[in-house]
Amino acid sequence: MKAMILAAGRGERMRPLTDLLPKPLLAVGGKPLIVHHIEKLKAAGVTELVINHAWLGHKLVETLGNGSAFGVTIHWSAEESALETAGGIIQALPLLGDEPFLVINGDTWLDLDYRSLVEQPLGEHLAHLWLAPNPPQHPAGDFALQAGKVVDTPAFTFSGVGLYQPAAFAGLPAGARKLAPLLREWMAQGLVGGSLLAGEWRDIGTVDRLRELDEQLQRRAQ
Repeated sequence: MKAMILAAGRGERMRPLTDLLPKPLLAVGGKPLIVHHIEKLKAAGVTELVINHAWLGHKLVETLGNGSAFGVTIHWSAEESALETAGGIIQALPLLGDEPFLVINGDTWLDLDYRSLVEQPLGEHLAHLWLAPNPPQHPAGDFALQAGKVVDTPAFTFSGVGLYQPAAFAGLPAGARKLAPLLREWMAQGLVGGSLLAGEWRDIGTVDRLRELDEQLQRRAQ
């Protein structure tokens, strides 16, 4: 299986830190957020990665290179300007191949065994989404689970982690496109499976959240 790490966003709420670095390169626990993902994907047996980039993307390429330092192969999908989640996936489809692929937001942090993501069967679904308990900054949630399917009723928060069939995006026009409207179309057809994440998830959307997580990880390492 291949995995795509989304790393093209500007990170406006993380300024001034993101004036100098793309958000996935901000460090927690002594290493960049995106490196945590790469190492956990490698431990789960995923060694073919696709990473998109736009804002300060050259710094991602300079830092991570071809992935050999981490025991993986990185294929880069450069965007002149960020194409949103679905647009970024559509552009990267030629790099992702014909088999189901995993997508993870590069500016999040997960404390779980990524094998639980990689080994999830898709069955007849176009996508499988992982939901998480609602964080303080998003109390209403996004979607709910009903009999193993995701439905468009606020209950839990979409973690940004998803498994997708390439065919779900095939034929869609290139360009900036959000993922949520597509997900809702597929949900209406009963084609989105889902699970609750079996571990901790953090959306690192502000400087305070970054600092809080970093302090917690530093304490755990003592």
